[in-house]
Amino acid sequence: MGGRHAVVLGAGIAGLLTARVLSESFARVTILDRDRADGAHVRRGVPQGRHLHGLLDTGRAVFEELFPGCTEELVRRGATAAEVLVRTRWYVGGARLAPTPTGLTSVIASRPLLEDVLRERTRMIPNVSLREGITVHGLVGDVDRVTGVTVAGEGPVESFAADLVVDATGRGSRIEYWLSDIGAKVPECERLEVDLGYASRLFRYREGQLGGDASVIISTGPNGHGGGAVRIEGDRWLITLAGMLGDHPPTDPAGFREYAATLAAPDIHGIITDSEPLDDPVPYRFRSSVRRRFDRLAAMPAGLLVVGDALCAFNPLYAQGMTVAALQAIALRECLYAGGLPDELAARFHTASADAVNTAWRLAATSDLSNPGVTGTRDLRTRLTNVYVAQAHRAAHHDPVVARTFMRVAHLVEPPTALTHPLTAGRIMLRGNSSART
Repeated sequence: MGGRHAVVLGAGIAGLLTARVLSESFARVTILDRDRADGAHVRRGVPQGRHLHGLLDTGRAVFEELFPGCTEELVRRGATAAEVLVRTRWYVGGARLAPTPTGLTSVIASRPLLEDVLRERTRMIPNVSLREGITVHGLVGDVDRVTGVTVAGEGPVESFAADLVVDATGRGSRIEYWLSDIGAKVPECERLEVDLGYASRLFRYREGQLGGDASVIISTGPNGHGGGAVRIEGDRWLITLAGMLGDHPPTDPAGFREYAATLAAPDIHGIITDSEPLDDPVPYRFRSSVRRRFDRLAAMPAGLLVVGDALCAFNPLYAQGMTVAALQAIALRECLYAGGLPDELAARFHTASADAVNTAWRLAATSDLSNPGVTGTRDLRTRLTNVYVAQAHRAAHHDPVVARTFMRVAHLVEPPTALTHPLTAGRIMLRGNSSART
């Protein structure tokens, strides 16, 4: 594809990773973004930007593969790198998972810092350019081929030609409207309503808090309440409280503190009551997980790819979004390296990327459906899986081998079948019954 021009819509995590991959196969890559980023503030196009973000170890490894040394750079700029379950605390199923080495690394940073490091690295690529303050209005082309986009900056709407267009505009993507406008088919959409609400607040970190651990995550309990506290750059705690099905944390300081007291463990409430607040609580609402099934579309225009949250917007409780975007970038790289006709790239990519999406979507959806208030189909497989996962949680409270395997599955390093390996399953059955809780 030498000599061709690719245009990436959106300069978020998915867009930057995609641009990095495309730079290996296209003569020019142009990233178009509506926001003007300064590296210090949350971009308007990142609605969850002021809240806790989790980068799973699989995603961190892809970041490192595409941008060597980025982990070290993040740490140099104030991020924390910690061994999962050794310097981070995880409460799942009502109790803490057994502390044990996992071989996993958590990189803990704010969303603006993560983006800023990737953005700076991307700007250094000679054949990649970033144009900010650009609003995309639609696609140029027809049912057979996309040949560019219509955009507007400070002037009138104009056409912007491209041999490949990548929609990385996030969960607010207007791809269905854009496809309809050129007469193309729209993919079916899977949706799971969770009505998740966040409230987040920054606090000053004090030496010795949380026993020196870098973070604590408390998964949602039977009351649907959960939260996380992570030590980010600037010696700050970023604390996010979460509630499902409309039971959202308050944004007044007293209500925020009282809500933290309802979590399954006292760690986060202890930090809040023992720390200096640096701002007021900020809300965020996520109504539903959405997956656009481009992999099932019989025909779509050549020259168009959809990635990141524009393809699949996950429940942010499970911190899968950035990692799945990274896996999609690797899937695209493999499709480009494999060759084939350019007109077939879209079909090949969406089929390949479905493998990365499937596992994460199934893990998240199954977990959401363990909450009886979430509306959705619970087939026999889903019901049995949730019974078994509850047993795995109880076993992992005591058994470091089960805890290690559970976290490696959650970080998308090992497949879910790792939890059903005979040796692991035996430990789960032995220690996962209710009498083994003590």
